[in-house]
Amino acid sequence: MSVAAIRRFASEAAAVAGVSDREFTVLFVGARKMTQLNSKYRRRKHATDVLSFSAGDAHALSNYLGDIVICPEVARRNSSSFARELRILVLHGILHLIGYDHEADNGEMNRVELRLRRRLGLR
Repeated sequence: MSVAAIRRFASEAAAVAGVSDREFTVLFVGARKMTQLNSKYRRRKHATDVLSFSAGDAHALSNYLGDIVICPEVARRNSSSFARELRILVLHGILHLIGYDHEADNGEMNRVELRLRRRLGLR
């Protein structure tokens, strides 16, 4: 999947999530770096597929939502369609940046994500 394709999809995903006027960064890192980030910020000593770092209230007056960090090595292991998985992770990251938390919201983020996946053709 090309950088241009990821950029186009990120714009589409932001639009369906209602934040087309906001900016965010998508960064791809290796498993070693993702393990370091996951350990530092989530106290989990393994690489994960995606982490999101919200700009939060510090940038409330700006258009910047935050950063989405994706580990392609883990993403490739998690799906038979690498391009589809990258799209799902971008969408998942955007939802975290706008405040959803699947670990604490009784399934709300999952329901929203599934609905938006359908709208984006990610069934």
